Amino acid sequence: MPKGLLGIKVGMTQIFDDKGELIPVTAVQAGPCQVIQKKTVDKDGYNAVQVGFMEINERKVNKPMKGHFEKAGTKMYRYIREFRVDNPDEYEVGQEIKADIFSEGDKVDVVGTSKGKGFTGAIKRHGFGRGPSSHGSSYHRRPGTLGAKGPARVFKGRKMPGHKGVERVTIQNLEVVKSDADRNLLLIKGSIPGPKKGLVIIKEAVKAPQ
Repeated sequence: MPKGLLGIKVGMTQIFDDKGELIPVTAVQAGPCQVIQKKTVDKDGYNAVQVGFMEINERKVNKPMKGHFEKAGTKMYRYIREFRVDNPDEYEVGQEIKADIFSEGDKVDVVGTSKGKGFTGAIKRHGFGRGPSSHGSSYHRRPGTLGAKGPARVFKGRKMPGHKGVERVTIQNLEVVKSDADRNLLLIKGSIPGPKKGLVIIKEAVKAPQ
Protein backbone atom coordinates (compact mmCIF):
# COMPACT_ATOMS: atom_id res chain seq x y z
CA MET A 1 0.00 0.00 0.00
CA PRO A 2 1.69 3.28 -1.09
CA LYS A 3 2.14 5.66 1.80
CA GLY A 4 1.73 9.45 1.77
CA LEU A 5 1.36 12.28 4.27
CA LEU A 6 1.13 16.06 4.38
CA GLY A 7 3.24 18.12 6.72
CA ILE A 8 4.66 21.51 7.64
CA LYS A 9 8.39 22.19 7.60
CA VAL A 10 9.46 23.20 11.11
CA GLY A 11 13.18 23.76 10.48
CA MET A 12 16.57 22.08 10.62
CA THR A 13 18.52 20.75 13.57
CA GLN A 14 21.01 18.00 14.28
CA ILE A 15 21.03 14.80 16.31
CA PHE A 16 23.58 12.13 17.19
CA ASP A 17 23.16 8.46 16.38
CA ASP A 18 24.19 5.47 18.50
CA LYS A 19 27.76 5.70 17.19
CA GLY A 20 28.04 9.36 18.17
CA GLU A 21 27.98 10.60 14.58
CA LEU A 22 26.23 13.91 13.89
CA ILE A 23 23.25 13.76 11.50
CA PRO A 24 21.67 16.93 10.06
CA VAL A 25 17.88 16.53 10.00
CA THR A 26 14.81 18.50 9.02
CA ALA A 27 11.89 18.42 11.46
CA VAL A 28 8.47 18.09 9.83
CA GLN A 29 5.11 18.34 11.57
CA ALA A 30 3.64 15.39 9.68
CA GLY A 31 -0.11 14.96 10.01
CA PRO A 32 -2.44 13.96 11.33
CA CYS A 33 -4.31 13.82 8.03
CA GLN A 34 -7.88 12.66 7.53
CA VAL A 35 -9.28 10.79 4.54
CA ILE A 36 -11.99 12.95 2.94
CA GLN A 37 -12.79 11.06 -0.25
CA LYS A 38 -12.00 7.82 -2.05
CA LYS A 39 -11.69 7.81 -5.84
CA THR A 40 -11.99 4.69 -7.97
CA VAL A 41 -11.35 3.74 -11.59
CA ASP A 42 -15.02 2.99 -12.22
CA LYS A 43 -16.27 6.37 -11.00
CA ASP A 44 -13.35 8.77 -11.43
CA GLY A 45 -11.01 7.05 -13.88
CA TYR A 46 -8.23 6.44 -11.36
CA ASN A 47 -7.62 5.11 -7.85
CA ALA A 48 -6.73 7.64 -5.16
CA VAL A 49 -7.55 8.90 -1.71
CA GLN A 50 -8.06 12.56 -0.90
CA VAL A 51 -6.77 13.73 2.47
CA GLY A 52 -7.07 16.96 4.45
CA PHE A 53 -4.49 18.59 6.69
CA MET A 54 -4.53 21.46 9.22
CA GLU A 55 -7.98 22.20 10.59
CA ILE A 56 -9.38 25.68 9.97
CA ASN A 57 -12.40 27.64 11.14
CA GLU A 58 -15.63 27.10 9.23
CA ARG A 59 -15.89 30.80 8.34
CA LYS A 60 -12.67 30.55 6.31
CA VAL A 61 -14.11 27.87 4.00
CA ASN A 62 -16.09 28.78 0.87
CA LYS A 63 -19.47 27.20 0.18
CA PRO A 64 -18.38 24.55 -2.37
CA MET A 65 -15.63 23.24 -0.08
CA LYS A 66 -17.91 23.44 2.94
CA GLY A 67 -20.39 21.19 1.13
CA HIS A 68 -17.58 18.81 0.21
CA PHE A 69 -16.51 18.46 3.85
CA GLU A 70 -20.09 18.12 5.08
CA LYS A 71 -20.77 15.36 2.54
CA ALA A 72 -17.77 13.45 3.85
CA GLY A 73 -18.76 14.13 7.46
CA THR A 74 -15.24 15.28 8.34
CA LYS A 75 -13.64 18.35 9.82
CA MET A 76 -12.63 21.28 7.61
CA TYR A 77 -9.04 21.63 6.49
CA ARG A 78 -6.73 24.22 4.97
CA TYR A 79 -4.90 21.82 2.64
CA ILE A 80 -6.32 19.02 0.49
CA ARG A 81 -4.20 16.70 -1.62
CA GLU A 82 -4.59 13.34 -3.33
CA PHE A 83 -2.41 10.24 -3.19
CA ARG A 84 -2.62 7.54 -5.83
CA VAL A 85 -3.21 4.11 -4.32
CA ASP A 86 -3.61 0.60 -5.71
CA ASN A 87 -6.70 -0.26 -3.69
CA PRO A 88 -8.85 2.56 -2.24
CA ASP A 89 -10.90 0.01 -0.30
CA GLU A 90 -8.01 -0.27 2.16
CA TYR A 91 -8.99 3.22 3.37
CA GLU A 92 -12.17 4.56 4.95
CA VAL A 93 -13.55 8.10 4.81
CA GLY A 94 -12.79 9.72 8.15
CA GLN A 95 -9.75 7.53 8.77
CA GLU A 96 -6.84 9.34 10.39
CA ILE A 97 -3.32 8.97 9.02
CA LYS A 98 -0.44 9.76 11.37
CA ALA A 99 3.32 9.97 11.22
CA ASP A 100 3.68 6.34 12.32
CA ILE A 101 3.00 5.14 8.75
CA PHE A 102 6.72 5.86 8.31
CA SER A 103 9.34 4.27 10.52
CA GLU A 104 13.05 4.75 11.11
CA GLY A 105 15.10 3.83 8.06
CA ASP A 106 12.29 4.29 5.51
CA LYS A 107 13.15 6.03 2.23
CA VAL A 108 10.83 8.88 1.23
CA ASP A 109 10.39 11.46 -1.51
CA VAL A 110 9.65 14.99 -0.25
CA VAL A 111 7.80 17.50 -2.43
CA GLY A 112 7.76 21.20 -1.58
CA THR A 113 7.70 24.69 -3.07
CA SER A 114 11.13 26.28 -3.27
CA LYS A 115 11.89 29.65 -1.69
CA GLY A 116 11.26 32.71 -3.83
CA LYS A 117 14.39 34.61 -4.92
CA GLY A 118 12.66 37.51 -6.65
CA PHE A 119 13.90 38.95 -9.94
CA THR A 120 17.43 37.72 -10.63
CA GLY A 121 19.96 38.04 -13.43
CA ALA A 122 21.02 35.30 -15.82
CA ILE A 123 24.15 34.44 -13.81
CA LYS A 124 22.24 33.62 -10.63
CA ARG A 125 19.18 32.22 -12.39
CA HIS A 126 20.85 30.00 -14.99
CA GLY A 127 24.50 29.78 -13.95
CA PHE A 128 25.90 31.85 -16.82
CA GLY A 129 29.56 32.80 -16.80
CA ARG A 130 30.42 36.45 -16.34
CA GLY A 131 32.60 38.77 -18.34
CA PRO A 132 36.06 40.13 -17.43
CA SER A 133 36.37 41.77 -14.03
CA SER A 134 38.78 44.46 -15.17
CA HIS A 135 37.70 48.11 -15.07
CA GLY A 136 38.18 48.56 -18.78
CA SER A 137 35.62 45.92 -19.68
CA SER A 138 32.08 47.11 -20.32
CA TYR A 139 30.71 43.57 -20.10
CA HIS A 140 30.35 42.07 -16.61
CA ARG A 141 27.05 40.39 -15.76
CA ARG A 142 24.91 40.90 -18.84
CA PRO A 143 23.30 37.91 -20.60
CA GLY A 144 24.97 38.56 -23.95
CA THR A 145 23.49 38.33 -27.43
CA LEU A 146 19.86 37.18 -27.58
CA GLY A 147 19.73 35.58 -31.01
CA ALA A 148 20.53 35.70 -34.71
CA LYS A 149 20.24 38.93 -36.64
CA GLY A 150 18.03 37.50 -39.38
CA PRO A 151 14.83 36.58 -37.48
CA ALA A 152 14.90 39.95 -35.66
CA ARG A 153 13.21 38.48 -32.60
CA VAL A 154 14.00 36.56 -29.43
CA PHE A 155 13.15 32.85 -29.65
CA LYS A 156 10.89 31.32 -27.00
CA GLY A 157 12.72 29.49 -24.24
CA ARG A 158 15.75 31.77 -24.27
CA LYS A 159 17.42 31.80 -20.85
CA MET A 160 17.13 35.37 -19.60
CA PRO A 161 16.83 37.34 -16.35
CA GLY A 162 13.53 36.87 -14.55
CA HIS A 163 11.74 35.48 -11.53
CA LYS A 164 13.55 32.69 -9.69
CA GLY A 165 12.16 30.19 -7.19
CA VAL A 166 8.60 29.33 -6.07
CA GLU A 167 8.72 26.10 -8.06
CA ARG A 168 7.62 22.58 -7.23
CA VAL A 169 10.73 20.67 -6.15
CA THR A 170 11.05 16.96 -5.34
CA ILE A 171 13.99 15.47 -3.46
CA GLN A 172 14.15 11.69 -3.67
CA ASN A 173 15.41 8.91 -1.43
CA LEU A 174 15.68 10.83 1.83
CA GLU A 175 15.94 8.74 4.98
CA VAL A 176 13.54 8.93 7.92
CA VAL A 177 15.76 9.17 11.00
CA LYS A 178 12.98 9.25 13.60
CA SER A 179 9.18 8.98 13.64
CA ASP A 180 7.19 10.29 16.62
CA ALA A 181 3.44 9.73 16.20
CA ASP A 182 2.64 11.15 19.64
CA ARG A 183 4.02 14.55 18.64
CA ASN A 184 3.20 14.18 14.91
CA LEU A 185 6.88 14.64 14.12
CA LEU A 186 9.20 13.23 11.47
CA LEU A 187 12.94 13.80 11.41
CA ILE A 188 14.23 13.47 7.85
CA LYS A 189 17.94 13.31 7.07
CA GLY A 190 19.23 16.30 5.13
CA SER A 191 17.38 19.33 3.80
CA ILE A 192 14.00 19.54 2.08
CA PRO A 193 12.53 22.18 -0.23
CA GLY A 194 10.77 25.32 0.93
CA PRO A 195 10.77 27.81 3.79
CA LYS A 196 9.81 27.23 7.40
CA LYS A 197 6.04 26.73 7.80
CA GLY A 198 5.86 25.64 4.16
CA LEU A 199 3.66 22.74 3.10
CA VAL A 200 5.46 19.54 2.11
CA ILE A 201 4.24 16.23 0.74
CA ILE A 202 5.99 13.12 2.05
CA LYS A 203 5.59 9.99 -0.05
CA GLU A 204 7.07 6.53 -0.14
CA ALA A 205 10.18 6.65 -2.36
CA VAL A 206 9.51 5.44 -5.89
CA LYS A 207 13.21 4.75 -6.58
CA ALA A 208 14.21 3.34 -3.21
CA PRO A 209 17.14 0.92 -3.49
CA GLN A 210 16.02 -2.67 -3.10
